[in-house]
Amino acid sequence: MRAVLKKLPLYLDLIRWNRPAGWLLLLWPTLSALWLAADGFPGWHLLVVFSLGTVLMRSAGCCINDVADQAFDKHVKRTAQRPVTSGRVSSGEALGVGGVLALAAFGLVLTTNAQTIAWSFAALAVAIVYPYAKRYVSMPQAVLGVAFSFGIPMAFAAVQGHIPWNAWALLVGNLFWVLAYDTQYAMVDRDDDLRIGIKTSAITLGRFDVAAVLTFYVLYLAIWTGVLLSGRVGGAVWWWALAAAAAQVVWHARLIADRSREGCFRAFRLNHWVGFSLFVGVLALTGLG
Repeated sequence: MRAVLKKLPLYLDLIRWNRPAGWLLLLWPTLSALWLAADGFPGWHLLVVFSLGTVLMRSAGCCINDVADQAFDKHVKRTAQRPVTSGRVSSGEALGVGGVLALAAFGLVLTTNAQTIAWSFAALAVAIVYPYAKRYVSMPQAVLGVAFSFGIPMAFAAVQGHIPWNAWALLVGNLFWVLAYDTQYAMVDRDDDLRIGIKTSAITLGRFDVAAVLTFYVLYLAIWTGVLLSGRVGGAVWWWALAAAAAQVVWHARLIADRSREGCFRAFRLNHWVGFSLFVGVLALTGLG
């Protein structure tokens, strides 16, 4: 126990505890799905399960990712000092921490229903596959998009006991958002990734990267708007929420226009506010519960 406490700061660094932007990117679409599935407040039980589960699984994913990427990370200035890459935390330790966090998340899922439990295995499989996708897939961000969007169908399964078509449509829309912000993230390390041979959307898209990011944003906002307003009356507040998200997209376009590392990384870190804006719109559409 004393050894664990001594290494606690390193373990917290391993799971990016001081960088909440990562789990906020997962949280807002998941909470949006919960509210939509319940047509209002989903209840404290599911709110706690999915909120805490999101944080735990994102943290576990960081552990898996750092072990898988340690040979690459040491050649990238931004990631060279990560605990596993720098040797301060062993691969076994990192996987152990990740395993404990994943088991804790699964324990939360066990308090839901059989549908949600079954789909959690698929979500875990995609999360494990993603770190290795960049070795073989030209757009590994698409794999991450599936992993980061799986909270949506799981939320519907937990509330309704099944996954309707609109949950899958929202997943596809959210996938485009992940493509947008993770391409921005990949643009930060493009020079290093080219040198070490990693495949990313920023490299694959080349000089069309900025245009593609903006297209991904438009598809994300359009799909969510189409799905959420289908069959609903009103929705005035949604348009204000959409306008707030669109204004941020315009700002992000300016940040990444010159493809500077600083601008691209800033745009990535602030993306969770886009998701938050749409969550506010969902709250309005469902009457806040």
